[in-house]
Amino acid sequence: MSLKKTSLFEKHVSLKAKLAEFGGYEMPIQYTSVKEEVLAVRNMVGMFDVSHMGEFWVSGPEALKFVDYLVTNDVASAPIGKAIYSPLCRPDGTIVDDLIVYKLENERILICVNASNIAKDWSWISSHVGSFNCSLINKSDEISLLAVQGPLAEDVLCRIGLDSNLLKELSYYEVRSSTYRNEKIVLARTGYTGEDGFEVFAPHATIAILWDKLIDEKTTPCGLAARDVLRTEVCYPLYGHEIHDHNTPLDAGLKWTVRFQKEKFIGKEALLKHTPTTKLIKLTCKSGIPRQGHNIVNLQHESLGSVTSGTHSVTLGMGIGLALVDAKKYIAERPCHIIIRDKEHDIAIQDKPFVKGGHK
Repeated sequence: MSLKKTSLFEKHVSLKAKLAEFGGYEMPIQYTSVKEEVLAVRNMVGMFDVSHMGEFWVSGPEALKFVDYLVTNDVASAPIGKAIYSPLCRPDGTIVDDLIVYKLENERILICVNASNIAKDWSWISSHVGSFNCSLINKSDEISLLAVQGPLAEDVLCRIGLDSNLLKELSYYEVRSSTYRNEKIVLARTGYTGEDGFEVFAPHATIAILWDKLIDEKTTPCGLAARDVLRTEVCYPLYGHEIHDHNTPLDAGLKWTVRFQKEKFIGKEALLKHTPTTKLIKLTCKSGIPRQGHNIVNLQHESLGSVTSGTHSVTLGMGIGLALVDAKKYIAERPCHIIIRDKEHDIAIQDKPFVKGGHK
């Protein structure tokens, strides 16, 4: 099967980006170096083509009621104009996907899902509309998505003509409808880097114009390799790593996204009864680079679990990783090690993200 391409594909080719498969798409992995791209986002401004993500629109009198029933987090009580991160669960509490709900209006809601799960999520969500008085439209092929991230993101977007008053007004995880060159767009102060920044949902031609203008403003184009380092540094989970089809939000360090005070949501009964089997830990390693699948062991060399995401932190200059460990076997006060190439390496466990980030 041939790989899909985003609307910006030819622009990545012209910039001589290194391309690879991701989520069924041929995507830019890096342009110059991962280090340069990470530092651009941490210190200045970078941009990512994330048009491979999926966009579903829910509209109608019971749009809010339906979406609130679908996800574990509280959408109903959130103010209009709020973006809400949430798992999407099955009745047994396992995770279908993680997504962001953009509550533009009570009767007009945008759901952004992972690229690799577009078909699966569409099938799942559409199968649950049932008697809810709302309509569901998949516009994933009609919308491109551009993420502009870093401390200078607001300034550069103002310079290229986006609504400066709106940009300055938006707080972290807020969203508004807007226009650009008479085209309808959605502008959100969200992202996957831990830095301040915005994501722009717009028609393909509009995103192409924005991309070119950002290039003219010396915004650094960044690939998915830098994005992965950035999200790991701030400990954001990734589907297929910390979360997957066989664990629950409670097993993946996402208890805060499960709002049991809601009257009803898919998976509530199972999650109320569920005892987590794994615990998410954050580890640093000065003598090696953790990679997905590397074993975590105790002093008796017993396996406790494995790394779910691991990389060399550009910001810290050392190995960092997230790991899911056995909730019963793992004891926080006791030392443990990581096995890299058949050798045990010391690791330090910490509670907070490795990098604080700079989002507002």
